[in-house]
Amino acid sequence: MNTLTAGMLAPTFTLLNQDNQPVSLNDFKGKKVLAYFYPKAMTPGCTVQACGLRDSKAELEAHNVVVLGISIDPVKRLPKFIERDNLNFTLLSDEDHAVADQFGVWGEKKFMGRIYDGLHRISFLIDEQGKIEHVFDKLKTKDHHQVVLDYLNQ
Repeated sequence: MNTLTAGMLAPTFTLLNQDNQPVSLNDFKGKKVLAYFYPKAMTPGCTVQACGLRDSKAELEAHNVVVLGISIDPVKRLPKFIERDNLNFTLLSDEDHAVADQFGVWGEKKFMGRIYDGLHRISFLIDEQGKIEHVFDKLKTKDHHQVVLDYLNQ
């Protein structure tokens, strides 16, 4: 896994959102984008992480930040996650993990003695010009939103 780092240009991408509509990173020029990669919709950790971001939307917007949640879930699963947890930001489907590969967040994982390839829980703050400003890779799902806000408030 070769994860992108701060200062690098973020890969431009277009993925389908929860409404089966294409969304591109280029759609957000002039705004900061928090592209957060999460393993699977509606699982306990991913739900806690998403709800923290949901509840911080106003504070994130005050810093000109748009949230994009990216997983390998199929498009049809995303509206269920949004509806169940009243999520107020865009979710994107990267089913073939092509975008995850570009960001360097797809790779070997270990869980309960099993080794497999999967999506790593890493977030990228992309600045208004499309450069990676900061990488959040050491986080707990319940603290993710606060770690991002602490960074933005410094």
